[in-house]
Parts: sequence; C-alpha cells; structure tokens
Amino acid sequence: MRERDELLAVAEGIERLAGVSTGGDWRGGGLLATRPDVVARFPDGSAEHVAEARARSARWIAAFSPSVAAPLVAWLRSAAQAEDVDPAALEFARVLGERLG
Repeated sequence: MRERDELLAVAEGIERLAGVSTGGDWRGGGLLATRPDVVARFPDGSAEHVAEARARSARWIAAFSPSVAAPLVAWLRSAAQAEDVDPAALEFARVLGERLG
C-alpha cells in the first residue's frame, strides 16, 4: 500500500471510529480524584456519562491509548521543523493543546 493511501485509510478509520463513539465535549470530573468521571456534554444541554456509553466509546479510547503518543509527538515535531507549517498539524496541536491545558 502506498504511503498516501495508508495515511488516507487511517484517517478514514479514525473518522469512522469517532462517528460511532460517544460524542460531545469530554471532561474529567467527579467526586473521587482517583476515579474521575468523564462526561460528554452536548450542545442541547444534555449530558451522558461516557462510562454509560462505553460500548460505543471503548474502541475510540483504545485506539487513542498512550501507544499513539510517540508517533503523534514525532509528527508534530516534524511539522514544526518543516519549511511550511502543515495546517492540519497546527490545527491538531491547537485542539490538543486546549485539552491539555
């Protein structure tokens, strides 16, 4: 498989996986610091505990486990060193940076 096709296939896989996972704005919270809840808040004001929707979210969480950190870091570092900044890398970094605080 050509590299371009491989990248596109992975991007499509992520989109499909995200599409069937619990949506909304995921945030940590809860009463116990050692076992925080993750709640998805929706634009209509409703909310859903992600744990209650784990059948739809488990693959998403597993796909973005810590094992993807090294390649994402390498990609962002590479994009930062490129002559022209990749707009997709910049957008990803901004969204993730917002989530990381």
